[in-house]
Amino acid sequence: MRRLAMVVLWPSFMAAAMAEGLFFSVFSPDVLWVMPPVAVYSIGFFFFWCLCALASMLTYYLMAVPDEQPPF
Repeated sequence: MRRLAMVVLWPSFMAAAMAEGLFFSVFSPDVLWVMPPVAVYSIGFFFFWCLCALASMLTYYLMAVPDEQPPF
C-alpha cells in the first residue's frame, strides 16, 4: 500500500508544482480571489495535487493487468 501511495502521490506532487507555476504565471492570485495570495497559492496547489493524483491513480488502475491474461 505504501508503494502504491508513493507511485501515485510523488508524480502528482511534481505535476501539481509545475501546473501551479504555469497557472499562476498567467493569472494573478489578487485578481482570482479576495483571500491573501499565499492562501490562494495553497488552495491552488492542493487542487492541482488532487487533480493530478486522481489522474495518476486512474493511470495506475488502467495499467493493472489481470493475472490470467497476457499484457498484450
